[in-house]
Amino acid sequence: MRYQNWELSPSSQKARARLEEGGLSPLLSAVLAARGARTPQQAQAMLSPKNEPLHPPELLRDMDKAVARIALARRRGERAAVYGDYDVDGITSTCLLTDFLGRWGLDVVPYIPDRLEEGYGLNREAALHLAREGVSLVITVDCGITAVEEVAFAGELGMDVVVTDHHECKQRIPQAAAVVDPCRADCPYPFSGLAGVGVALKLALALTPPEEREAVLESCLDLAAVGTVADVMPMEGENRAIVARGLEILERTPRVGLRLLLREVGLEGRPLTTSLVGYTLAPRINAAGRMGRAALALELLLTRDPVRGEVLAAELCGLNRERQAIEGDIFQQCVQQLDRAPQQEAVLLAGDAWHQGVVGIVASRLSERYSCPAFMICLHEGLGKGSCRSWGGVNLFRLLESCGDLLEGFGGHALAAGFTVQEEKIPALAQRLRQAISRERRMEQAAAPPLVIDAAVRPEELTVDNVEALDRLEPCGQGCPRPVLALLGAQVTGLSQVGRGRHLKLRLEARGSTLEAIFFSADAQELGVSLGSRVDAAFSPQINEFRGIRTVQLQLIDLRPALTRAQWERAAFEKYRQGGNLSPAEARILLPTRTEFADLWRYLERQCLQAPVLEDSAPRIARGVARRSGRREGQIHVQLCLEVFQERGLISLKSRADQLQIQLHRPEHKIDLEASEILRRLRRWAEG
Repeated sequence: MRYQNWELSPSSQKARARLEEGGLSPLLSAVLAARGARTPQQAQAMLSPKNEPLHPPELLRDMDKAVARIALARRRGERAAVYGDYDVDGITSTCLLTDFLGRWGLDVVPYIPDRLEEGYGLNREAALHLAREGVSLVITVDCGITAVEEVAFAGELGMDVVVTDHHECKQRIPQAAAVVDPCRADCPYPFSGLAGVGVALKLALALTPPEEREAVLESCLDLAAVGTVADVMPMEGENRAIVARGLEILERTPRVGLRLLLREVGLEGRPLTTSLVGYTLAPRINAAGRMGRAALALELLLTRDPVRGEVLAAELCGLNRERQAIEGDIFQQCVQQLDRAPQQEAVLLAGDAWHQGVVGIVASRLSERYSCPAFMICLHEGLGKGSCRSWGGVNLFRLLESCGDLLEGFGGHALAAGFTVQEEKIPALAQRLRQAISRERRMEQAAAPPLVIDAAVRPEELTVDNVEALDRLEPCGQGCPRPVLALLGAQVTGLSQVGRGRHLKLRLEARGSTLEAIFFSADAQELGVSLGSRVDAAFSPQINEFRGIRTVQLQLIDLRPALTRAQWERAAFEKYRQGGNLSPAEARILLPTRTEFADLWRYLERQCLQAPVLEDSAPRIARGVARRSGRREGQIHVQLCLEVFQERGLISLKSRADQLQIQLHRPEHKIDLEASEILRRLRRWAEG
């Protein structure tokens, strides 16, 4: 198990039925009901994100200053540089703004620093180079919010800087001509979750007359969608509108290089989803930056030459294969080292032979494997450059901020960040980070977050049509996750390690149906799974196409040993006793039947003929009822029936250790068990 707890979302069966009656598929109805939709109208609102209006760009603080300075540069004929980052968000931001400003009439050149030689963000050497090239205005995209000294240095060289960024802000912000960042504490913009490319898009719109903005959106949203998805930004608010519209435009993008890259990776002509962009398209663009060749990706996105575009698309795919091989080697080194060490609050590793551009992905894989934040540090001549990825809701930016006295610099988001540290300070940093994470988890009284499951499903519901209908939830991401479903009580009838042993392929059988499943970055032995194992599977369903045949495949998120019915009843009863809200499935398994009430009452009457007070345990009573009735009577149902009898005044019930004391009452009038508040509450839960 990768998650200690699975949490099945409470879902209204009535709401699900109403949604199905409104024409939605069973799986889609189940997911929407779990996420709060009660009527077909509410469901349609959740399924139509592209109709959401975008906020006016003028609401961003300093946007007026940015527009004024860039407009002045155009009037004066100044040369400007769009200065970006080397990840997908930064590359798409740089391309979007360079392309727009060039068409807008500004003399503009793009600049992305070399990841391996220059590192992240604005730097002095780049500023000197741009000044020598005649640049008098630098516009940053997806970086710059922490570049206080570098912006000041650019000013000394006679250059103005307009900062556009979306990363978290420190206490000091650069003294620039404008600083546009929705994460500024004093920014009134109503949505702080924009990607860097989203902020660049807002700048392009602000420079455009209102009546022409729709055309600018149409020309920019393909890039904005790719950058937003790749940077794993929250898929809520206007990000959903940006990505929903952008994915449609991306399918028919006029950008030559982007279209050829889609063809190279096998996505041309296919309906695009956030998963296809995030796991197929974006890694190829990202590989260029990670391998120190971001200029290749930038050239691909800007080229109008189809011949050159084909060459660049093939090169990016080759770089991605190289990146995967390097990543795999580093990951295995780390696993071998960590599996020999005791589990700690965080993974922190340092090495002097690691590829700096790849350790961020390795950190992400390690955080998932060990269920804790991961910090990877590349050492060179006494200095460490680190990348980190979060787990369990730990805010990495705030965490690094609390260790600022040990760091040379840091920046990023709550979920992903980078930092620089002197090698001799790494032990102190590791201790401080682990203490802070441990303290935060104790304060929250929670370790890892639960795996939230939208619905438990039957295998017969997993048809190609039903799974395809789930694509209507797109765009998916943080805030609107891909559907997570559960298949309970399945048997493993086939398993093998694939992808050079990195991934686990399974065949699962349940209720007479067989389903194929894939579990990425998983090992059967580590999971404790073998042929014949009975498991509960949490997964996102997907369509697998091979030689023209389309089948449903389960992309596994977690596996756990399947609970027996008795174990499931006990878990649900314990949740009920602790005052928790039950899922419909949990409530239904607890609800006693009229027959169970009748069998138990007859047993109690017979036993109490011998003594006025019956002293016995719930398990013995359950066995006694079962012997007399010939039907299975579970201990949990006996306890619930007794509580209902007590509530309705039919018995007096006392509990001492494992023993129950039961005294029957014989009321003069008939007692209506259906009026029991216990039963009413269980039925409300059962109906959702």
